[in-house]
Amino acid sequence: MGITFLKGHGTQNDFVLLPDPDATLDLTEERVRALCDRQRGIGADGVLRIVRTSALPADVRGAVGSASGWFMDYRNADGSIAEMCGNGVRVFARYLVDAGLVDASEFVVGSRAGDRPVVVNADRSVTIDMGKAAVTGTSAATLAGTRYAGIAVNVGNPHLVTTLDTDVAELDLTRQPDVDPADFPHGVNVEFLNRLGDDVLRMRVFERGVGETRSCGTGTVAAAAADLYADGEDTGTRIVRIPGGEVTVRVQPSGATLTGPAVILAEGVLNDDWWSDPA
Repeated sequence: MGITFLKGHGTQNDFVLLPDPDATLDLTEERVRALCDRQRGIGADGVLRIVRTSALPADVRGAVGSASGWFMDYRNADGSIAEMCGNGVRVFARYLVDAGLVDASEFVVGSRAGDRPVVVNADRSVTIDMGKAAVTGTSAATLAGTRYAGIAVNVGNPHLVTTLDTDVAELDLTRQPDVDPADFPHGVNVEFLNRLGDDVLRMRVFERGVGETRSCGTGTVAAAAADLYADGEDTGTRIVRIPGGEVTVRVQPSGATLTGPAVILAEGVLNDDWWSDPA
């Protein structure tokens, strides 16, 4: 019979989508790692499993608000579970509309970080209510022997945002930056920024459980919030340019929104034999 999958990306942060409305798939860490492997699998930065909220186990359903009809079960490329993914929510929302699983352009997507209201715009870009971007303190990341001071921001998942005077394009992000485990016991996404102007940032990111990615949605929100905080502000708009494109982030004390593209590029069927033994 095979298992249906789709491939999508948001500013080139790419995902395998697995429609599983009744939560029947046994999505093990090994299967996630194999799916995301770019040689032995489909290749992706993560997996988005599409599940009806009503089909979730009780311990997961408790994190999701009653407004959510659909839950984004997000897994990093290493098989670990993540709370949120801003680019993933956009792709997830685009799929729900294209597949006719929702009949409105405004609805709510559930995640482990809570409900995320979304708007699928006429051009199929998606705007997400990302909730509050909370500055939680300061810390530092060390990369290739250089220490970079940063601002810690929580966007439903943890981030450390550093601003550089040197060009972020020159960084070697093939290795994970070192951070203080006391500050980030569950790991952290590390963003490196250049200010290009009052309202424009260039960003590269090393995502926990993945490595460097072409984009990170929650990371762009964290970057905008940290940049405003460094200026003594808590309200404003930033254009964030990442290797995979460009997004717009609007930050207010009550919450932040993220607007950017969402692309579904392919659909196929996974072989049952491969699913049973993803070698």
